[in-house]
Order: sequence, then structure tokens, then C-alpha cells
Amino acid sequence: MNKYSVAVIGGGPGGYVAAIRLKQYEIDVVVFEKERLGGVCLNHGCIPTKALVKNADLISEFKDAGKFGITIDDLKIDYRKIFERKNEVVNKLVSGVEFIFKKRKIPLINEEVKSIVKNGDVFEIKTLTDTYYANYVILATGSLPKELPDLKFDGKNILSSRDILQITEIPKRLVVVGGGVIGCEFASIFNQLGTEVQIVEFLPKLIFNEDEEISKRLAMALKKAGIKLHLKSYVENYEITSDGIKIRLNNGKELDADKILLSVGRIPHHSFQFEELDWTDKGFVKVNDKFETSIKNVFAIGDITGKMMLAHTASKQGLSVADELDNRLNNKHHQISQIKYENIPRCTFTNPEIGSVGLTEVEAKELFDEIIVGKFPFSANGKALGLGETFGFVKVIAEKKSQKIIGMHIIGPQATELIAQGAILIGTESTIENVKNIVFAHPTLSESTMEAIEDLEKLAIHKI
Repeated sequence: MNKYSVAVIGGGPGGYVAAIRLKQYEIDVVVFEKERLGGVCLNHGCIPTKALVKNADLISEFKDAGKFGITIDDLKIDYRKIFERKNEVVNKLVSGVEFIFKKRKIPLINEEVKSIVKNGDVFEIKTLTDTYYANYVILATGSLPKELPDLKFDGKNILSSRDILQITEIPKRLVVVGGGVIGCEFASIFNQLGTEVQIVEFLPKLIFNEDEEISKRLAMALKKAGIKLHLKSYVENYEITSDGIKIRLNNGKELDADKILLSVGRIPHHSFQFEELDWTDKGFVKVNDKFETSIKNVFAIGDITGKMMLAHTASKQGLSVADELDNRLNNKHHQISQIKYENIPRCTFTNPEIGSVGLTEVEAKELFDEIIVGKFPFSANGKALGLGETFGFVKVIAEKKSQKIIGMHIIGPQATELIAQGAILIGTESTIENVKNIVFAHPTLSESTMEAIEDLEKLAIHKI
């Protein structure tokens, strides 16, 4: 009989990480994944996109090589090779995860789960070809790109974030509908590849959840790069012609494109039937602080919970559930702390990069009586000057009374790496005084973090 202690439905960064940790705890586990392991992140999102980011950044550096005394003539872009390299990166990483499953002898069922039925203390999990049984279930089925009522994916002209990773030629004109993280990343990538890019965003600023100053500075950078922004706008109608796509906005403006990237958010993905589950109005699974659903012994992690649609959030949730199951099944005593979602770092791989963690300035003002803000520009950092990347700054927010650091927001070179410092400082509830005991290496970009924190007390050495 196909009987297991735990069944994980979905092999993305939440599901496969939970399964590996459960196996490390010597808990019998099976994973159901209809595609390859890694989910959207490894196969159709984070990883292939970042492979393209590297190509795009290299092209920008080559075009700017003159200021370093290097002349590059006749720069050519072979997008087919770029496309192949992206696929090689994905395959190498996914194959690595598959190898771990094989070596750890974690059963992988390459089928879609059609239904889950509770039968006493056991759950019956049905695919098209077989029935499996488990005492515990972890739902980790992820999310899908969202469509609009009058703008639906066709895979050819109207593309999802997954579709655009499959095109083998660089479009001459691209209109990105949606100025969130995914939309801005692809806009930045294709702009650097030579595409004429325009962004249409319904809200008054890009990446709406970011700190106000960060959003404004990103808009400034994208405009300078030649990307046209249409904020507080939406697509009223469009027409596919022999010349491309004619797009009409609500304000009467008309745009021309070869492709439209529709990037207006994501919706939970759950094709299985599980009638006893409680769902939110938006289709997410309701969970408690331990990620247990309305059904005992059924957990949900990742995008399907709607908590925070980031791969590393799903992984952290999966590890927490694994600890909880180890406590229950093996009588262990893992301390499981509640996840503070505001303390999870957020990374945007535009050019320039953005890294954020903790509260924005607006959020901090709403929560605390008094806050203090420190900033330091990369234009005054020696390493940034040497790199020739001086655009942007580090911004740090602290509560005045306790002196605790409660927010860090970075736009500029290697912001997505630097933000780990903020995550550690905020996650450990560090104060300004704590940071004074840390020595930051010179010459590094991280000194900008140090000086931004010093600026909370107006003591930054290299800032006037």
C-alpha cells in the first residue's frame, strides 16, 4: 500500500525544502509534483530571470566600458545563446535538487493530485492513476500569474511572466502592464537588451509596497535608462494588427508594441478538490501561526497561504512545519517562533537593484511615536566609485526611544546582497549601540550601511 507519514503536495521552494528537512528528521515523506522539482521559482521565475539579469547587466557594462578606458567595438547580442544559457542554469540547479531527492530516497510522484479526502486519521490522496495515503498533508501548490478580464494570456502577443521566459527573440517594443516587482524586473532586463520598453501602472508609483523614496528613485533610474512610465493608467483596449499591437490607455494615449507582458500579480493555484478546507475570499488557504489549516494535520505553506509571495518565505514556512511535525512524530522540542513577515527581506533585481527589510518610513511613523532616519549615498562610498556604480543610497529607520533598527531600504549596487545585513540587524532586534561594536571592512559597499546607521545620530564620517 502507498502509505506515508507525510504527503507534500507541490515540489516548489516550500514543498521540496520541507520534504528534505523531514527526511533529515527520519520522517517518511512523499512529494507530488506534476512538473520538475523547484516549482515556479527554479523553473519559471527567480532563477531563469536572474540568469537574464546577468546578461543584461553585462551588456550595460560593455556599453559603458569607455569610462574605464576600454573600447568595445561592434557589440553583438545573440539572444538564442542567452536563452540557452538561461536554460542551462535552470537545468543545473533543478537537477541538483532532483539528485538530492534521489540520494535521500525521497519518493517523487510526477502526477497532479486530483483530490484529497479525510478518512478517519488518514488522508486519501488521489491522482489520475493511483491512490496514496498519509497521516499528515502539506499543501504547497504555489500560485499562477493573474489575468485581467479584458487582457488574457495567449502565449504569443499577451505574455505571462512564464511565457516571456520562453521567447527566443528580443522584441523591438515591449509594453509591461503592471509596475510591480516582476514587471519592473523584466522592463529593466529588456531595456538593457535594447528593447523599447514602456510600463503601464494603475497605481501612482512603481512597486507600491516599497518605501516612497525608493520608488521615486527607481522611477528616476528607469526613465533615465529610456523606459517610458505611464502611472495612474490602465489599458482600456487593444488591437492586434499586422504591425504588432495597438494599445489605448484610459487617458487617451496610444502605445505600440510587439509584445505585452501582463504582470499584475499572482493568484493561488489549487487544482485539487478538498472540500473541508477553509479558504479566504481571495482563494487562499486559511492557516494558523503553525501553518495548520482548518483540518487537523493538514498544513499549507507558500503562495497558497497568501502571506508573502516570496520563495524564501515559502522555504522558511516549510522548515517551520517540518519542525512542528518532528515535535509531533518524534517527540522533539524544536522552539518554533512566529514568522515576522515584515522582517523578511525583499529583493528586486532591476538596474539599479533594490533590497528592503522591515518597515517603510510611512509604516514606522504609523506604529511609533518618534522615529529617526539615516541615509548614506553610494556616491560617497569608495568601492562604489571604483565600480562606477554610484547611483542610490542606503536608508535606515530606527525607533527613537528604544534605538532599535526597524527598517532598511537600499537602492543601488548589490542592494540584494547588502540587505542581508539589514535582515540580521532587524531580526536580532539590534540597536544603534550594538552596531557600534561591529567593524565593517574597507573598502566595501557595506560601509554605506554602517554610515547610514551612523547618520541616525548625525555622525556619519563621510557625509556632509
